[in-house]
Amino acid sequence: MSKTLIAFFSRADENYFAGAMRYVKIGNTEVVCNLMKEMIDADVFKIEMKNPYSPVYMTCIEEAKKDLRDKARPELVSYPESIDGYDTIILAYPNYWGTIPMAVATFLEKYDFTGKTILPLCTNEGSGMGGSERTIKQCAPGADVKNGLPVTGSNAANSGSAVKRWLSANGLA
Repeated sequence: MSKTLIAFFSRADENYFAGAMRYVKIGNTEVVCNLMKEMIDADVFKIEMKNPYSPVYMTCIEEAKKDLRDKARPELVSYPESIDGYDTIILAYPNYWGTIPMAVATFLEKYDFTGKTILPLCTNEGSGMGGSERTIKQCAPGADVKNGLPVTGSNAANSGSAVKRWLSANGLA
């Protein structure tokens, strides 16, 4: 029987929503993952940085931009003991500078994804998947990286039908 893992990085605090800043207790990516948990049987792992970015949006984006430029691999709070028991990994993250957050790269580079399917889901405010699928392929050689689902972050709570269609198209719902 196939097992699925939802691994996600999400940021609460001050966020950008369709042209304005707003404080949220749960990040957009986590909102979408919570919807997914109701739709499919999957284990869930939250990718969390040991030293998180600033809660202030403009400071956060500068920190994230510096990490991208430096090809940083931020240390994570914890890691799954193993991903060997999973056939499919839904990898959910916000679009940071047109790609994955560097904490997601840290997660991906820790494991061997050979023979596993990765389904990317990227929250964003208009930049779509950016180059994140290409970056995932570089960080997880041997994985079968499928076409991702871009979700507009400010519409995360209303993305259920699109998420369900995507999961169904990938044989999960």
